[in-house]
Formats: sequence, C-alpha cells, structure tokens
Amino acid sequence: MTELVARLQHSLGNTLVIERELGGGGMSHLFVARERALGRAVVVKVLSAELAGSLSVERFRREVQLLARLQHAHIVPILATGDAGDLPYYTMPFVEGESLRRRLVREGALPVGEVVVILRDILGALTYAHRRGVIHRDIKPENVLLSEGGALVADFGIAKAMSDARTSGAITGTGMVVGTPAYLAPEQAAADPNVDERVDIYATGAMAYEMLSGEELFVGLSPYRQLAAHAVKTPVPLTERRAELPPALEQLVMQCLVKDPNGRPRSADAMLEALDGIATAAGHVRPSAMTGVIAPRGPAALIADIFRAIIAPKR
Repeated sequence: MTELVARLQHSLGNTLVIERELGGGGMSHLFVARERALGRAVVVKVLSAELAGSLSVERFRREVQLLARLQHAHIVPILATGDAGDLPYYTMPFVEGESLRRRLVREGALPVGEVVVILRDILGALTYAHRRGVIHRDIKPENVLLSEGGALVADFGIAKAMSDARTSGAITGTGMVVGTPAYLAPEQAAADPNVDERVDIYATGAMAYEMLSGEELFVGLSPYRQLAAHAVKTPVPLTERRAELPPALEQLVMQCLVKDPNGRPRSADAMLEALDGIATAAGHVRPSAMTGVIAPRGPAALIADIFRAIIAPKR
C-alpha cells in the first residue's frame, strides 16, 4: 500500500496531498486527499492492478471524461481523471456523511418515510442520467451516500466505462459480468450486451427491498448462486418480512424485481412519479400518481391502499 500511495502522490503532483486511506474493495482503493489551492477534501479512487491490467488506460480515461459531464444535485460528480503509472484513477468531491451500506449495517430496516425520500433522490439522479443515455449498471448501497443534502449516487457509468475499456479477459469474479451480484438484473447477470436502463430499475428495487426488509434480496448465497437466483428464483414478498408496509409501496418494489424487463416500471421517471408525495414525517404515505406504473392493479385500488395506510394506527 505504501508503494501505491507513493505512485499516486507522484502522479497527483503538488495539486493534491493524500491524507488517508478511505477504504475500498478488491477492485479499487479510495483515498482522501486535500487540494492545496482551495483546501477542500476530495476522494481519489484508484483501480486495482488486477483490474487495470485488463483495461486500456487511455480508453478508460476517455470514457470517464464523458461521464464528468453529468451534473445533478444527487449525482457525485467526477472532477478529474489520470493514472498512476498504469493504474487509472479519478477524483470526486468528499461527501460529508455515510454510505447507505453503513447505515443499513448499523440499523437494519429503515423507516418507510426515509426509504421513500432516499429512493426519490436516487430516481431523480437516474432520470437525469438515463435521459442522457448513461446507465449506472452498479446501483448498490455502497454507491449511495447519505448527507444533509439528501442521497447522492456515486460511480455513475464507471461500470460501463470499465467494460468498454476492457482489452482482454474477465474483469470481475463473475466472468464477463460487470456489477455486484446481489443487485444484478437477470439480463445483466447473463451478460446480455444489449441491457438498457431497466437494469438500474431492477437494482433500485433490490436496494429498496433491502432498505425495507433489512436483508438482501437473496441473502446468504454465494455470488454465483445469487446470479442464478436473480434469473430463476421468486423473491419472498416484502410483506412476509415486514407486514405493515403500505401495499402500494410493496407492489412497486416487487414490480421492479420482475424477471422480464418489460414487466418493470417503464422508466426511472415513472417510478419517481409513483413515489412523488409518498413520504411524510410520520413514515406513512399519502396519495400519489400511481396510475400507469403498477400494471397488476387499477389506480382506484392503489389509491384506496394509500388512504388505508394514512389512517392506519401507528405501530
């Protein structure tokens, strides 16, 4: 690690000074650095040697430069990109707060109202990016940061950038699949090259399921078995894990998890419309525009469900 820090600091020059390691997984390392000129903290994410060895550094840099154009209140922007020798890196603002993963580990299932607020922020970011042709492909609690300004989505499009920059071999532990097994849509798990924004809808549903139930969608399985479960296994209904959930919300989440992409909500914007107005301080829901989002039930039944949730006694 000392050698990596030295290489990275040499590449950063006098612009940034590395202060500490923030963490990371097997495929990357994260560091907090300080800008000399402005004194602000930034995060430097360096791809691992294992991953970088199968990538074209120049192609990856070009892909990341395109992603840096994304500017949205709930997207963590990319500030710069470079390479420490043959190890590509990119920088992002340091977000005060914590990841959704850390919150879930500490608290388990979250209050319904908070889940809806977090989802609305995430879906706002997805709507913006999808309209510009950018699919995240790796929506998961580790890539959602919670701060006073709400939920922010990090690493937008990086999974696609890595895939497009690949020169040879597999770049993950799951063959040609890019993403995290616990949240992969069936078509993404099958390495379908023609996936669209509905893989983000599925991953958002899997993450919502975890926020509401306190457990991953297919908990306790190995990564390879998780991939298979996404393809063939029917998830346990959310109400079996948390009986008091508003039926309309439970149905929306479960619809996101339909195996066939055509059965999911048609877009992040459609989901956002469904959630608009659901969150309240008490953690209940209020009437919202569900029409056209959840196909199995008519709007009258959905609105009735929502009103029942409003008048239900607090638990």
